[in-house]
Amino acid sequence: MKNATEVSIFVLKGFTDNLELQIILFFLFLAIYLFTLMGNLGLLALVIGDSRLHNPMYYFLSVLSSVDVCFSSVITPNMLVDFLSKQKVISFLGCATQMFLASTFGTTECFLLAAMAYDRYVAIYDPLLYSVSMSSRVYVPLIVASYVGGILHACVHTVATFSLSFCASNEIRHVFCDIPPLLAISCSDTHTNQLLLFYFVGAIEIVTILIVLVSYGFILLAILRMRSAEGRRKVFSTCGPHLTGVLIFYGTSLFMYVRPSSSYALDHDMIVSTFYTIVIPMMNPFIYSLRNKDVMEAIKRVLRKKCVYQ
Repeated sequence: MKNATEVSIFVLKGFTDNLELQIILFFLFLAIYLFTLMGNLGLLALVIGDSRLHNPMYYFLSVLSSVDVCFSSVITPNMLVDFLSKQKVISFLGCATQMFLASTFGTTECFLLAAMAYDRYVAIYDPLLYSVSMSSRVYVPLIVASYVGGILHACVHTVATFSLSFCASNEIRHVFCDIPPLLAISCSDTHTNQLLLFYFVGAIEIVTILIVLVSYGFILLAILRMRSAEGRRKVFSTCGPHLTGVLIFYGTSLFMYVRPSSSYALDHDMIVSTFYTIVIPMMNPFIYSLRNKDVMEAIKRVLRKKCVYQ
């Protein structure tokens, strides 16, 4: 860590230096952030407040919403401030903290999506035993393990990255302190860091993607065995958007971290990383809620109560 004290602050270059474009981007990302907060916090409040949603599926959804709020909040507010600032600086400690938190919540989301896919497999493949197979003794450890895995993974990369020396440049071609752009400006040998990034992220992505694909494979078999066309349509309409959201998240994160460093193109990487750290957290509440009958019924009950009180 002591070698990195040669640089005490970093400069986040962001998307552009054009003032008019920065103002447009400010309002665009402000709107995305507000939708992210409203969607995720609204879903979280709905699950907590409606006893009919007190089951493992919605507990996982509420945890995912809290992770998405934190994930977006680690990055977006600082980025919004930078859009309106001439000095787009972040302290050494602030940069390390931002990287640690972003990596923690991003990795936690990977594990949570895999746990949610397993939960859906249990609910659809063997619904009669769902309450037993996904009791609190199962879903609580899965949620805790997701967070612990995210924290441990973030610790590895944060310590490894900020043990490097940053003496040539302190300008990060990005909107937040991500690992690849920091490795790009280090004047130390980053070969070990690149291997850590490739193997750790690769292993997590491959394992969790396999869990998702196997779970949805069994779900597909269960759908094909259903005699009711209405039942098949209902499951397809629910699981289809889920799988789409999961594949988008995993695809963008794989593109960012599991590839040779020689193929890094920081401008393109910045757009991709912005998509999975800022845009996907906004999309998740709609992906997991709008096609969900129970959630829509809970929203209707809340609206009816408001109308009665008024």
